[in-house]
Amino acid sequence: MIENSSIWVVSDVDGTLMDHSYDLTPASETIKALQKLNIPVILCTSKTAAEVEVIREELNLKDPYIVENGAAIYGESLEKVNGKIILGKKYETLEEILDLISQEIDYRLIPLNNLTDQEATELTGLKGNSLILMRDRHWSMPFLNPPSFLEERINICCKMFKVDIFRGNRMSHLLSINSNKGKAINALKNYSNIKNIQIIGLGDSPNDLPLLLNSDIKIVIPGIDGPNLHLLDQLKDLEFTLASEPNGYGWKNEINKLLKKLELI
Repeated sequence: MIENSSIWVVSDVDGTLMDHSYDLTPASETIKALQKLNIPVILCTSKTAAEVEVIREELNLKDPYIVENGAAIYGESLEKVNGKIILGKKYETLEEILDLISQEIDYRLIPLNNLTDQEATELTGLKGNSLILMRDRHWSMPFLNPPSFLEERINICCKMFKVDIFRGNRMSHLLSINSNKGKAINALKNYSNIKNIQIIGLGDSPNDLPLLLNSDIKIVIPGIDGPNLHLLDQLKDLEFTLASEPNGYGWKNEINKLLKKLELI
């Protein structure tokens, strides 16, 4: 329960808590240790609620979870708001906006949900029912990363349509300006009504920047080929830790170090 702790671990999932083969094993024992200490593990991800429910069951997590890049927060313990806090615009509205941006920049931005099963599998590694869960999207619009030379024109369109775009390692995400991972963390803090919460934030790509900026302890998790250099550049003037190992191995190492430093283990 988030109300029982003044320390929260808020973590991205893909590329952070697990690698792109979706292996949760490296971090699982550390998560059990956090649970024994009553430190909530709040997943904060671009994944859908349907996808996160599977992960929560595997890890036996009961804490609230932030989905679709901060567009919504769900959790059985959020009783005062009937189990959900919605910050984003509806998928259908964002789909219309993405189409308008495509017209403005004269380049077709392709929604993730418009890919064929084969194309989606090649991009994400997901198959079968996992693809169905990924497409069960309500409050955000992931789309294929556009060429970098269009970035400035796209940013102008974002201001025009009052949306934000966050670029991940494999795809970009269109969101309402009222929603991102950082805004979701703050909404959850406000809901909890706890003062002086210490947020331990972990992420691996530029779309985790709002998460890390709203964390007291910032941990960047590298991939197998090293860290995302664009994210490091965005954090260069701030204090952060770069994990020495990739994905879940880096995740568990850094959390274990922190728990020892805080004399909790």
